[in-house]
Amino acid sequence: MQEYGITILFGLVAGFVARWLMLRNDYRHYPTYPHGHVTHLALGFIAAALGAVAVPAIAKPDYVAVTFLTLAAQQFRDVRNIERETLNKLEETKLIPRGTDYIEGIARVFEARNYLCIFTALLSSGAYHLIKFWAIPVAFMAIFASMTLMRGMVLGDVVDIEEGHIHFQKSLLMVDDVVIMNVGLESTREKIMAEGMGLILHPKDDNARLTLHAPGQRMAILHDVVSILGTKVDIAETELMPMIRKQVDKGYYALFIVANEPDIQYLRQIVEKVPVLESAQGSTLSSYLGRKAAD
Repeated sequence: MQEYGITILFGLVAGFVARWLMLRNDYRHYPTYPHGHVTHLALGFIAAALGAVAVPAIAKPDYVAVTFLTLAAQQFRDVRNIERETLNKLEETKLIPRGTDYIEGIARVFEARNYLCIFTALLSSGAYHLIKFWAIPVAFMAIFASMTLMRGMVLGDVVDIEEGHIHFQKSLLMVDDVVIMNVGLESTREKIMAEGMGLILHPKDDNARLTLHAPGQRMAILHDVVSILGTKVDIAETELMPMIRKQVDKGYYALFIVANEPDIQYLRQIVEKVPVLESAQGSTLSSYLGRKAAD
């Protein structure tokens, strides 16, 4: 019984540490508040406990006890629903929304992190049960694997980004040859020319072109940029609204923003780090017809 207790404790600690390391506190992920941290760390502790006790249950053997993992899966699916509902409520008060695609991606991530926590605890407690203290390297490798699996693609992997030239053709705001919007007030045009920034986003292939074509991906880009650099948009004021528009004939995109922190190089770095959303990720070239079209 004491041996099983140490096995469970070892797996519990490894799983909880993995969940703690996977908890992000930045501009992209909810939560960013202490209460959110407590909630998700508590769920991580429960997930780690579920994974840690599975090995002693099998070794005893008590196969019926392992079936509670199916109940845990249902509970963690509820976590996704809770995150989705919370973020959707917060969306109603944002001037630059995340978009439903981004929200769904964040909700999936939080559900997946609990499963990775179970995986880490299960693997660590199993290794301790079999090889005792040599299981420490196994636990480190499991934690590292969990962290690696949580790293998805970012926009810099699929898009080439360069600075764009902001100018006007009469009242039309342009970034290079991409039309952004019509700006009527002369004072607003002067402000845009003085403080506006623009980028040109070139998709690297057809998969990237399809990714950027998704409105949800473009909303995610704008949200991340505004979350860090800020914006001078106010309620019911649309002439300084950040936008991403497509050059319909050539297939690349232009980003425009008037930010509180006008740093074009930092803006470029932020866009490069925007996550590629699962719902927007293109896979055209993976299909048979896509491969034939690319030849």
